[in-house]
Amino acid sequence: MKKYILALDQGTTSSRAILFDHQGRICGCAAQEFPQHFPHPGWVEHDPQDIWRSQLVVARKVLADQHVDARDVLAIGVTNQRETTVLWDRQTGEPIAPAIVWQDRRTADICDALRADGKAKKIADISGLELDAYFSATKLKWLLDQVPGARAKAEQGELAFGTVDSWLVYQLTGQHVTDVSNAARTMLFNIHLMRWDYDLLRLFGIPEQLLPQIVSSSEEVGTTHPGLFGAAIPVAGIAGDQQAATFGQACHQPGMVKNTYGTGCFMLMHLGQHPVASHNRLLTTVGWRVDGVTDYLLEGSVFMGGATVQWLRDGLGIIRSSADVEALAASVSDSDGVFMVPAFVGLGAPHWDAYARGALFGLSRGSTRAHIARAALEAIAYQSAELMLAMQRDAAASHRPVPLVEVRADGGAARNDLLMQFQADLLGVPVVRPRVTETTALGAAYLAGLAVGFWDSQEEIAAQWTCERRFEPSMSAERRAELLHQWSRAVERSKAWQA
Repeated sequence: MKKYILALDQGTTSSRAILFDHQGRICGCAAQEFPQHFPHPGWVEHDPQDIWRSQLVVARKVLADQHVDARDVLAIGVTNQRETTVLWDRQTGEPIAPAIVWQDRRTADICDALRADGKAKKIADISGLELDAYFSATKLKWLLDQVPGARAKAEQGELAFGTVDSWLVYQLTGQHVTDVSNAARTMLFNIHLMRWDYDLLRLFGIPEQLLPQIVSSSEEVGTTHPGLFGAAIPVAGIAGDQQAATFGQACHQPGMVKNTYGTGCFMLMHLGQHPVASHNRLLTTVGWRVDGVTDYLLEGSVFMGGATVQWLRDGLGIIRSSADVEALAASVSDSDGVFMVPAFVGLGAPHWDAYARGALFGLSRGSTRAHIARAALEAIAYQSAELMLAMQRDAAASHRPVPLVEVRADGGAARNDLLMQFQADLLGVPVVRPRVTETTALGAAYLAGLAVGFWDSQEEIAAQWTCERRFEPSMSAERRAELLHQWSRAVERSKAWQA
């Protein structure tokens, strides 16, 4: 019988399950959206049970649809929306509060107080991260302080904290673990010593007994409860979604870059086996640990990527489905001077402004919904171009700069040809779309498969990567500079709107 790896890809707006064969081909896929909750401006929440139920449903569905017996699944790889914070009762297994999503900005004031107290540099030196509400530490502190009785229960060892990978693995196997890539996104992890950091725990007031055990990204951490799928399956791979996508894109060598166009956009550059501090407000983060070797990445994060298109659909109602945006945007030759800054939940790298808000600039009586749609797509590319410029400055300042040859693109919006061409034009280097664009799930599958011997090496995995289409830049350098200047003007006007 044919053997498979099952990847569970738990994202911000949907849960997916994808079966891969030994050639890295997709053999089946199932997906399900789940509710988003916005109880106050700047707040974003999920019900952890919705996350688990939707993930279980699609995992079962893909096996049933493809008539695959669980005994033919050699391992499960888990990849997940990062930083989203879940707190649950160890005895009952029930969440004690809604999950606070990575996009949530409610803890910006906690970050402001720590910054005013001069703690930002220490946090960055230890964790590699900017002091921002994006990460898990202040979210967890908020839950402990605001949920009645939570801090006392936590100190007595009655509660468990986890990012979404921990929550899923706990439901699947009963184990309370997290891998190094997810631990590195909590702002509680020492990326140099590869352990929870006692100084950071004290700084944020986090009891150590809350924390999951740290494991490698590629190792068997437990087996699923037999009743879930009809047979016990090893869970052998865990990685945060962007690290998994980087691994799935075979960006295994220093200087290689990928950009994921999902709910947000995340550009990552492989640094090698030594962390390099950013001087341009990017993040130094753990990529993965395989066979005892840790790889590091430089990362820039955009909070609103594909979510901007969702807003056109759900907020403005100018498109019926997200797929409609390309045709609408392509119906005009350009945005006619319209710029959208989608800072709906603040700005990520390299600005890190929690108080920026979304804005439209350059509107005239001639502006149409097509111009707004085009401006929305272009905003995704502008934000990513800012990340690349910051990366290039960091690379130039390092002792081992590697010239940028191309950017490998993945994620749902990478299927949008108009966006990919505009992105190549803004970057001035080719943007390459792989044959398999589900690289987040593929990376999780590869990590799990390596652990159980389904694949022998990273070299074998890299040999499976193939290009589907290459977008070559065609914009003049003068036009590129002019557009980026106009974009910068728009961004500056959107900053500190709520301050």
